[in-house]
Amino acid sequence: MQSIRMQNVGVTFETADRSVTAVRGIDLDVQKGEFVAVVGPSGCGKSTLLSATAGLIPFSGTILVNGAPTVPGSRYFGYMFQENCLLPWRTARGNATIGLEIRGQSVADADSRVTELMNRVGLAGFESSYPSQLSGGMKKRLSFVQVMAFDPPILLMDEPFGALDFQTRLQVETDFLREVERAGKTVVFVTHDIDEAIELADRIIVMTGRPGTVKSQYRVHLPRPRALVENRGQPEFVELRNEIWAQLKSDMAKH
Repeated sequence: MQSIRMQNVGVTFETADRSVTAVRGIDLDVQKGEFVAVVGPSGCGKSTLLSATAGLIPFSGTILVNGAPTVPGSRYFGYMFQENCLLPWRTARGNATIGLEIRGQSVADADSRVTELMNRVGLAGFESSYPSQLSGGMKKRLSFVQVMAFDPPILLMDEPFGALDFQTRLQVETDFLREVERAGKTVVFVTHDIDEAIELADRIIVMTGRPGTVKSQYRVHLPRPRALVENRGQPEFVELRNEIWAQLKSDMAKH
């Protein structure tokens, strides 16, 4: 069953003196419970595609979410950005409960779910801390809890871990992947990092340069649960990395 179906999707931005087509002719199905990573040259429209999927910007073509046209503010989506969307005047717990509060859930129910999530991702004891008192990795974990707290079936993730150092990113990704697999989420994950895409995803979409369209797709057959660092030495991992890089490099040479 498809969670997301895109048919001939295009996005064009109009300015005072020109129009820029960011993506065009996108045909893509994402199955329920599938983890899809999207890679491509800088500026190819990866983030634009996420925004269109969530119904946040105008697009041509068709995007269906569980069989119905996508709409802004849909409860199907949790959206995690590259920058942390944390309010500096609210505690960690206060930030984590925002989505639940907006949806009118009781404080008691919100506190119970948030406490459980914070405990599982290593934030126990920091509930009363403010964002300025948290490390970069802890802020990213909190952002993930913020998205997961209202239990959206689909996660749209726009390079969420790109700003973290290597060691911290692996720790955060391990927590993230465990929770996603545990909850059976559908994920569309934009990244510039080929290794990150292979480590996390079931399927990798490679996009062309702007205007972005789907150039190729690759299945990742590494077993789950994933051993993130150890897998990098596996022959399948190395072969897949080289194939995807060759696809990206050939396209970047044309731009």
